[in-house]
Amino acid sequence: MFDAKTFIENSLVEIKTAVGNSKVISACSGGVDSTVATYLVHKAVGDQLVAVFVDDGLRREGEPEFVVRILKELKIKTRYINAKEDFFKTFKGKTDAEEKRKAFRDKFYTTLGKVAKEEQIQFITQGTIKADVLETVKGIKSQHNVLEQIGINPEIYGYKILEPLRELFKPEVRMVGRELGLPSEISERMPFPGPALSLRILGEVTQEKAVIVRKATEIVEQETTGIGAFQSFAVLHNDKATGIKNGNRLYGNIITVRIVNSSDAVTAFAVKVPYDLLERISKRITTEIPTVVRCLYDITDKPPSTIEFE
Repeated sequence: MFDAKTFIENSLVEIKTAVGNSKVISACSGGVDSTVATYLVHKAVGDQLVAVFVDDGLRREGEPEFVVRILKELKIKTRYINAKEDFFKTFKGKTDAEEKRKAFRDKFYTTLGKVAKEEQIQFITQGTIKADVLETVKGIKSQHNVLEQIGINPEIYGYKILEPLRELFKPEVRMVGRELGLPSEISERMPFPGPALSLRILGEVTQEKAVIVRKATEIVEQETTGIGAFQSFAVLHNDKATGIKNGNRLYGNIITVRIVNSSDAVTAFAVKVPYDLLERISKRITTEIPTVVRCLYDITDKPPSTIEFE
């Protein structure tokens, strides 16, 4: 049985030994994995660590402010990097899912590499967990934070990688977060993918599409709070469909809602959501987002699908 306290004790020793007197930055998106990894390394090396939040323009509503607030409350030195314009430029013309993942990965690590040089650091911490590694190794999809498994040497970006959670699944990461005393708004937080909303925009990723899917995701998360789902979110389709708004024909956007339960993210099962809840979600999305004319619900398990659409 996994013992979070023993894991933490061993990890603190291992991190101190690996890092020595070197400086470290931690890529912290505000999700469970990256925040637990950040705080664990902070506990080990203190002010040698600087947490970095890269704002790629693809986060949840209010996410930058939330993450910076949490990190400051944890007494962790923090840097906010506004990279929204750079990320949207790197997606231009790209529609293939793997091509978009690789574009995100390259821009993400290039951005961190610049910060690493500015801070004169030797290590970057990231919240890679076992499910990330397994999906990459099996060739299901390349996770942006599993570099060496897809033939990339982290040192080409100018640093070494520190991954204290690499052998853990999500439930164990949550246990570590609780044992570390992290607030429940972090340790119990719903998973959110590293490449963020780019995985929930089918086709080319643009700022305009990000605004739509961000709002739709906010509605889905609000309406599904308390139902115990592992993950719930919205996906914006590349295709459009005919609808009627204000008595007029509108060739508008299509949103699919996905709500799943899972213990480890390796397998997942679509939640049998009460119809009145689905109806409320659909009504809110099509009312509050003027361009959306259709709202669908995905009932597919993993496998054969993956949790995220891309």
